[in-house]
Amino acid sequence: MLSYCIFIVIPVMLVGNLANQVYVKSIRDQTRSIIQGTLSQMKNNIAFKLEDTKRISDMLYFDDMLARTLRHYEEGWASYEATQNVLFPKFQTAVETANRRMWLSVYLKNTTFRETYNIYEGTDPLATKSRLYDIYQYHRLTGKEWYRSYPEQEVYGTTMQWKQVEDDVEYGRISLLRRLVDIGGIQVPHDEIGFMRVTVSLHDLFDSVDFQKIGDGTTIRISDPDGGIIISSSAENEGLPLVSGPLTTPGETGDGGKHKDLVIREGLQGLDMELVAVVPANLLEQNSVKVRNLTLLICLACIVVILFMSIIVSRYFGRRVYKIVKVVDSFQEGEFHKRIYFKGNDEFVKIAQALNEMGANIGRLIQEVYFADLQKKQAELDSLHAQINPHFLYNTLSSISRLAKFGELDKLQRMVLDLAKFYRLSLNEGRNVIPLLNELEQAQAYIDIQKTKYGERMQVNYDISPEIVKYESVKLILQPFIENVLEHAWTGDRIHIRVTGAVTPEGVEFRIIDDGVGFPPGKIRTPLRAGELENAGYGIRNVDQRIHLHYGSPYGVTVFSRPGIGTTVSILIPCVKRNPVKER
Repeated sequence: MLSYCIFIVIPVMLVGNLANQVYVKSIRDQTRSIIQGTLSQMKNNIAFKLEDTKRISDMLYFDDMLARTLRHYEEGWASYEATQNVLFPKFQTAVETANRRMWLSVYLKNTTFRETYNIYEGTDPLATKSRLYDIYQYHRLTGKEWYRSYPEQEVYGTTMQWKQVEDDVEYGRISLLRRLVDIGGIQVPHDEIGFMRVTVSLHDLFDSVDFQKIGDGTTIRISDPDGGIIISSSAENEGLPLVSGPLTTPGETGDGGKHKDLVIREGLQGLDMELVAVVPANLLEQNSVKVRNLTLLICLACIVVILFMSIIVSRYFGRRVYKIVKVVDSFQEGEFHKRIYFKGNDEFVKIAQALNEMGANIGRLIQEVYFADLQKKQAELDSLHAQINPHFLYNTLSSISRLAKFGELDKLQRMVLDLAKFYRLSLNEGRNVIPLLNELEQAQAYIDIQKTKYGERMQVNYDISPEIVKYESVKLILQPFIENVLEHAWTGDRIHIRVTGAVTPEGVEFRIIDDGVGFPPGKIRTPLRAGELENAGYGIRNVDQRIHLHYGSPYGVTVFSRPGIGTTVSILIPCVKRNPVKER
């Protein structure tokens, strides 16, 4: 009895300790996951504002009229008229189009245009109510250190740089630096004709960086590559700019304690900065102490109850209960042939008789249901297979008739041979499961038939992994979707189809990808299983139902589509190796 108690107590203690560790780890992992999601939202908000600023610069960068004006050297009235009618309106429109306050500085190589700028006298231009664009001549730019370090090679449309220059650090700003190029030049295409600096406030750019979004006591920072702090949001500073300084090293506390702070870093695309969230260790440990104490209390209670029940069960019910449990366990595992026999006329004898009768009845019923289910499933599969492609045969025979009528005998012969090959592979001696190699050959035979019909108007590319040929599947899972593309996906007079096949951890996955019209707006918004798609085509439902019937619900057809871009159909089947004996 003592050894039995020890074997009971030890697992309970181990399970309790493991449960505590798992719970503490899950709290940390859940906290990390939530914070990473919040940081991703902040990153997206910052990226949106960066893209909006880039959009403003694009208005000037790709403006052909502005480029023509800047490369036109004529002084006097022509220069004045171009400044008033072209430069001022375009620069004013650019700064007014922005979704936030910005300051535009433009440096022009064309000396016929006079400078127009404000004198800020040590004030932040973004804090004034004056005009937010200034025009300077190019000689003011050439001596600036940040311009000399700007990339010399211009990649049209992509060369730009986010950087804090001049007094940006002092006033908490950052600037987008970008050339103005001659997009219509003949002698030197994309030659530099000017330079623009678009300046925005860091607080405006990073206003979504708020520690309260991840919890009190935490800190969110924007840091530079050297670890210096650019913006910090915490209970102490409420998001105000701080003096640059080193961040806490990941996994350590500021006071050298044993517990580790949770530090999560996310790089900011387009900026040489990173978003850092710091959760102090004491916040993570608050709940773990309560959980540890509660787990210990539960474990002790379980030990007491189990010890008490163990004594009673072992003394009064021991052997007979053990035999009954063994029989019940065998029933649960599907072994209904085991029986138990007790002497006497007590309750255990009646239980044993009832279990014996139940096992015999359940075993017989399961056998009957199993065979009935096999027959039903086979009948459903046969019904689905019998309904495949009648309209395809009608359309192909109609095409053959037209070819014969117009005397195109070569195409007629080729289409008849491909049709014969297609139905030879479809019939497959009555087998519903065929090697994937045969499935690919059948799809190719169908494509060859349609190639004869459409010619160069349809293009089909393949990306099939060689290792899939050692597996098998229910037949006719590819052709209905290729046919569906040719029936409904045309946009214009051409269609491109890509067929891929690969072995994934989930099974063998085929994809049929087209660049057609896609599903109509509102009909499909997210990837859906074929059974969930309203008004799905007959071919889609047919293949999905056959795969479900043969392999179960984890496998089937999934549809991805965007209007005007195209559709991707994913077909997932299990990795079932071919049986050479069945094929012979």
